Amino acid sequence: MASLRVLAIPLLVLLIAAPLAAADDASDEDDSGPKSPFCNNTFQLVKVKNWVDGKEHEDIIGLSARFGASLPTKAHDHLRRTAVFSNPRNCCSDSSTELLGSIALSTRGGCSFMAKGKVANSGNAAGLLVINDKEDIYKMVCSDNDTIVNISIPVVMIPKSGGDTLNKSIADGKKVELLLYAPTRPVVDSSVVFLWMMAVGTVVCASLWSEYVACEQNDERYNELSPKAPEAGAANNDSEKEVLDISAKGAVGFVISASTFLVLLYFFMSSWFVWVLIVLFCIGGVEGMHACIVGLILRGCKNGERKTVNLPLFGEVTVLSLGVLLLCVSFAVAWVITRRSSFSWIGQDVLVATVLLCCAFVYDIFWVFISPVIFHDSVMIAVARGDNSGGEAIPMLLRVPRFFDPWGGYDMIGFGDILFPGLLISFAFRFDKLNKRSLTNGYFLWLAIGYGCGLFFTYLGLYLMNGHGQPALLYLVPCTLGTTVILGLVRGELGHLWNHGTTMPISTLGGTGEA
Repeated sequence: MASLRVLAIPLLVLLIAAPLAAADDASDEDDSGPKSPFCNNTFQLVKVKNWVDGKEHEDIIGLSARFGASLPTKAHDHLRRTAVFSNPRNCCSDSSTELLGSIALSTRGGCSFMAKGKVANSGNAAGLLVINDKEDIYKMVCSDNDTIVNISIPVVMIPKSGGDTLNKSIADGKKVELLLYAPTRPVVDSSVVFLWMMAVGTVVCASLWSEYVACEQNDERYNELSPKAPEAGAANNDSEKEVLDISAKGAVGFVISASTFLVLLYFFMSSWFVWVLIVLFCIGGVEGMHACIVGLILRGCKNGERKTVNLPLFGEVTVLSLGVLLLCVSFAVAWVITRRSSFSWIGQDVLVATVLLCCAFVYDIFWVFISPVIFHDSVMIAVARGDNSGGEAIPMLLRVPRFFDPWGGYDMIGFGDILFPGLLISFAFRFDKLNKRSLTNGYFLWLAIGYGCGLFFTYLGLYLMNGHGQPALLYLVPCTLGTTVILGLVRGELGHLWNHGTTMPISTLGGTGEA
C-alpha cells in the first residue's frame, strides 16, 4: 500500500503538530496596578444577555473589573436594564445623556477605567460596559494616579465585536436591553472525565488491537481494497503492510519537521489551508475506520462466505469491504458538513519510542511555554485555536463539550498526546508478550496506569493555571517513559529494553521473567 505510506507522512506530521491539552477560556491581560479595599475584586467572566426590540440575541462574554459591585450568579429578569451610550462616549466627564437606571456604554480610552466608573456611578447608572478597541478582553485595574473610591455599580469590559453589535442596534433606533450576571464554573466538568477515558481507552485498545483482532486478519485487511498481486510477490507482503518505519534519526528529524510545519501554520494559517488539512484528515480517518471495522467483522465471522465484485482500478474486492468503505466515506462527509455543530466532536473525537517521546517532550514545552518570548504568542495554542483561519478549526484534537459548564466551551487533547505515549505502551505490550510476562510482572499495565496518571496531572495543571493550555507531554513523558526506566533499572532489564529487537528475548537468554 504505497499510497498509504505517502499519506501517512503528512498525517503524522499533523498529529505531532498539535499535542496540547487545553480549555476554551477568555484571554485576559493587564493583571497589575495598586489594590485597596475598594479595588480588590476577583476578576470574573460575565455573561451579557441582550435583547433588541424584545428579541433575545446571542450572549456577549465580558470580564468584570478589579473594582465595582459584584454580579449575581444567576440571571434574574428584574435585573434587565436599557442600554444607553454615555455622552461623551468615552465616559470621561459627566454625561449629558440620562443614565439613571440604565446600563451605560462607554468606549475605551481617554481616561482611566476608575474615572469612567466614577462618572457612570455619579449618573446613577445600573452598570457600565466598557467596549474594548480589540477582540481581547483585558483586566481593568486601578492606576497609580487614581483616587480610589467605592464604585457601587458593576463595571464590565466586552470585546469590540460585541460593542459594535450593540452600537449598530442603538444607532438604528432600536431598544436594547441588557442583563449582566456571572455564573460560576464547576470545579470539574464531566467532559474532563470523559476525555480522560477516551484517551486512556484509545491507547490501551490500540496496544491490544494487533494481538486480539488485527493479527488474524492482517492479510485480509490490507488487501481488501488493493488490486490482487501475483503470487510471486507474496514474499514482499510483510514489507508492504508497514505504513511507516521510523528510525532514531528519523524521530529527531520528524520533530524538527513538525516544528517547521507548526511555524508555517502560525504565520500562514488561512481557511483554504485548513481545508487541505480537513481533506487529509478525512482520508486518513476513512482508511482507519475501514481497517478497524473490517477487522472486527472478519474476526467475528471467520467462516462466513465472502462475496466479491470487480471494480475498476481496485480489481476484485469483497462486498463487505466495499459496503464498509461507503459507510466510512458517508461518515466523513457527514462530519465535514456538520463540523461546526455542537455535536461534531463525536466524529472528530524503546529506542525509537524513547527518542521520539523525548523530542516530542521538549517540542511540546517549547511551543506552548517558550514560544511567546519569540513570537509574542503561544504558537501551539494559537494554531490549536485556529487563529486567522476564518473560523475553521484544525481537526487534530479530541474535543469534548463542557456539558454542565454555563460558559460552554470544550476540553481538548491533541492527537500527538495519544499517539506518542501510545507507541511506548504498545512497545511495552509486545515486549511483555515476547518475554511471556504476566500482567503484573510486565511493563504494559504499569505504563497504562502511568499514562492515566499523567493525563490526570495534565488536567490538574490546567485547573491550577486557570485554563491556560498545557503541554500534556510535560506530564505524560515522566509518567510513562519514567516508569519504564525505573522498572527497567529495578529489574536489571534496561539494556534489553533499549536494544529490544536486536537481542534475543530474555526467556531465551535464561531470564526468569520475574520482577
